[in-house]
Amino acid sequence: MTAASALSPAASGIERHHAEPAVRPQDDFFRHVNGGWLRDTAMPQDRAVIGAFTGVADQTRAQLRGLIEQAAADSAPSGMPDDAAQQIGDLYTSFMDEARCEQLGLLPLAAEWGAAQTLADASALGPLLARWLRRGIAGPLGLYISPDSRDSRRQLAWLHQSGLGLPDRDYYLQADRDPHLGSVRQAYEAHLARLLSLAGEPDAEAAATAVLSLETALAQAQWARVDLRDPVRRDNRVQAGALAALAPQIDWAGWLAEAGLPGGEAELNLNQPDYVAALGVLSATVPLAHWRAYLKSRLLLTFAPLLHGTLAEAHFSLTGGVLRGMPQNPPRWERGVVLVEQWLGEPLGRLYVARHFPQDSKPRVERLVGHLLEACGERLALLDWMEPETRREALAKLAAFSHKIGHPDRWTDTTGLRIDRNDLVGNAQRAAEFRWARDLARLASPVDRSEWLISAHTVNAYYHPTLNEVVFPAAILQPPFFDVAADDAANYGAIGAVIGHEISHAFDDQGSRYDARGLLRNWWTPQDSARFAERTGLLVAQYGAYQPVSGYALDGRQTLGENIADNAGLALAHHAWQRSLGGRPSPVIDGLSGEQRFFCGFAQIWRMRWRDERLIEQVKAGVHAPGEFRVNGTLRNQPAFHEAYGVLPGDGMYLPPEQRASIW
Repeated sequence: MTAASALSPAASGIERHHAEPAVRPQDDFFRHVNGGWLRDTAMPQDRAVIGAFTGVADQTRAQLRGLIEQAAADSAPSGMPDDAAQQIGDLYTSFMDEARCEQLGLLPLAAEWGAAQTLADASALGPLLARWLRRGIAGPLGLYISPDSRDSRRQLAWLHQSGLGLPDRDYYLQADRDPHLGSVRQAYEAHLARLLSLAGEPDAEAAATAVLSLETALAQAQWARVDLRDPVRRDNRVQAGALAALAPQIDWAGWLAEAGLPGGEAELNLNQPDYVAALGVLSATVPLAHWRAYLKSRLLLTFAPLLHGTLAEAHFSLTGGVLRGMPQNPPRWERGVVLVEQWLGEPLGRLYVARHFPQDSKPRVERLVGHLLEACGERLALLDWMEPETRREALAKLAAFSHKIGHPDRWTDTTGLRIDRNDLVGNAQRAAEFRWARDLARLASPVDRSEWLISAHTVNAYYHPTLNEVVFPAAILQPPFFDVAADDAANYGAIGAVIGHEISHAFDDQGSRYDARGLLRNWWTPQDSARFAERTGLLVAQYGAYQPVSGYALDGRQTLGENIADNAGLALAHHAWQRSLGGRPSPVIDGLSGEQRFFCGFAQIWRMRWRDERLIEQVKAGVHAPGEFRVNGTLRNQPAFHEAYGVLPGDGMYLPPEQRASIW
């Protein structure tokens, strides 16, 4: 028992004032726990989704604002490498200087706009796209550096499909038969025309039509979201010198040189080889004028939020208004903080940890992670559907797990990044090039397992399959996810379920393709693969029947990995919590038993309210189910929930035992 749970009486950790007692827990647990909050909480004009995650993120962002504004006001040396606090303050100041943005107008884009305008032939397209990638301007071909799934000790360059202005290919390909998607596509074309017109394009409407036509062709060549989830299909090694045979229309020597990648026999991975081949054809067959219009639209969609007010608001009316239904842009200070988070996230996280992260939280979370890993080992050892050969591999993978909590032990050095208080767009471009160069440098070195993929102030967590590690940043280690004053039951239901969720990703439909060393290798017997598919098939069918918006059902295959992690993670957290009791009864607090507090703790972290436009985007482009279904869908599969609340046939939360998915 932890020190906090030994206090008498301990806090329940449950926010009872958000509940709706009139809704029976047996019928709709999400609304039973969160119905009062749903009834009483209005959607802010500048939000598309609100909830527990966004609430903690908003609180954290306000703390970051204080740190950033202090850095902006304080010109004294900070003692950080290359004066990172000064970089933070100067970047924020460059964004907050609206007068300077108005004065400059479109001048910050003059060089890149000219490059797009003067594109002379298709052979120059590849090198230009690569040069823009370095500067943070996404085009039809993206690139990232990540550990090699065949040798997790080294880094590899991965090329992938990219370049659409709308959230998913369905917005282009299903628009003729879906009224909402059709209206979005029509509005997108109109907004592109407005952006291009504001930038001085002489025939903006024709240019916008050309952009939409080109992006539709890209969408037709791109893989669907479900296909993108298959790591084996995405594993396609080629030598850089062989790219010319796949897509001879592209100047690959120029592309590689501008990207800073080695050519010849250097190996890289094509996530979608047939898309690259199709892109080559499009680069040669689509009229050059259409490519010029596309390049200009890419430039505006990237930098309009950093330009004068009219362009910035026109950009928001598309990305926030049309796509997500938001009537109002977030306040400028908040957008400035987001910009600093984007480009100087780790130095900012260092300031955040020093001021706002209680270091005594870390040991308790360390113990929680340890308990969850031990519980996972026990559950793996007891699985009745897995053969010994597969079980040995699964246990070996669990034994090789590593975890990171709170913040990095070694912070990223931003020495050499030039930030100028009077050059906002230049700051963004130089920050992008600085990150690009840092990422490319990884190719020449072994994988550094101390690095983090997200900042310490991020309200999130992740599992990395090739590193076989789970990571929990400082910002998520606060209520309602983790409350040092609360009884263990709620904490196990909340942060314990989050920890269990990330651990379970190692064994979801994607993570289970990687072994203990993080290598993409099939370690399953054919019989166990079939049993796994049968059990996960129950989740595909269950979640595929949920409609967050009328007429828009979840894709049970697209959300399968997250649904496996939700269900297995909660079962794992419950096992670990029961194990932590050591046979002692859990007390009743605030009228709730320990079992009830556990499930309430889980339900309250997923309270959410969405705008319909944002919900449709989530259905089309997201891999997570909305909060309501993460709660009710998950709990319907948990025998312990049925027992804790006496759920019976006929109740809304009831699911017959034979339909319940029990995987890990």
